[in-house]
Amino acid sequence: MTRADNSLIGLAVGDALGMPTQSMSRAEIARRYGPIDRLRDAIPDQPIAPGMPAGAVTDDTEQALLVAKLLIDGGGRIDALALARALQAWEDDMRARGSLDLLGPSTKAALDALAAGVSPDESGRHGTTNGAAMRIAPIGIAIPASEGELLLEAVVSASRPTHNTAIALAAASVVAGVVSAGIDGASVPEALEYGLRLGDAATGLGHWAAGASVPAKARWALKTAKEFDDAAVGDFVMDVVGTSVSSQESVVAAIVLLRHYEGRPFEALCSASSLGGDTDTVAAIAGAMLGATSDEPPAPSPVIAQVLDVSGLTVGPIAQALLKLRRGFTPLH
Repeated sequence: MTRADNSLIGLAVGDALGMPTQSMSRAEIARRYGPIDRLRDAIPDQPIAPGMPAGAVTDDTEQALLVAKLLIDGGGRIDALALARALQAWEDDMRARGSLDLLGPSTKAALDALAAGVSPDESGRHGTTNGAAMRIAPIGIAIPASEGELLLEAVVSASRPTHNTAIALAAASVVAGVVSAGIDGASVPEALEYGLRLGDAATGLGHWAAGASVPAKARWALKTAKEFDDAAVGDFVMDVVGTSVSSQESVVAAIVLLRHYEGRPFEALCSASSLGGDTDTVAAIAGAMLGATSDEPPAPSPVIAQVLDVSGLTVGPIAQALLKLRRGFTPLH
């Protein structure tokens, strides 16, 4: 498998591991499930995914694959209104299936604004949550790290209808940058350095919103946690960094886990799924970055097979189509 395959698989496996624990506290996860060291069925009273089977993915993977499809169908371009229509159609389908896993708060508010006639430049002016970052990995696969301006433009194109704030754009840019550098063969430290620089470049874009800088907070968190053991990293991420839907929490949490668990991707995803909060998204983002920065699969083969089977996913052709775009990319205007 290529690093592109590994990135999409890491995203899906992280998502599936975090599915049964999302929106639960760390203490409740430990009490209801015990250690998250394998795929688990969701408990019947899971707040978002009640009773879902082990290996099922959530909106994180489905929206990332939606972005991938739009990229592939558009020859490397994503139209803002086409993205909005696709996201709304996705939620309509989820409602029809009786799912509680619907659009996040920033995305939903933005789509309502677009439906009311607000322009794509304005519809996402309040979006600071992690919805853009969780679905951005295909952009990193499709656009070379050597083309930083093009990559940044692509991130903005795929994010601005719903998350057109400096906070969210910086968060999505860091993730896309790590993935893109990883696809080029960069190590975790090298990919992080590139991704954080791309996040810096995005900080002045979009609408201003009050909140910490994602790249700045990530650098501080990485420095602070540098010598921590596994237990201390878990406490630090949960108690200090945070694991909410806020970009400054969940994306930074994924970055800290990426660096700490370098070479141990499955342990990273299990840890992310155990900490409480937006577990599926933290694990999905971490999985996309871990997969992109390693030549080895991000999880044991039986785990990968179960996720792909239960969720009906075929990532190989998608990864190859995104890599084809990467080899023959054109500017996204």
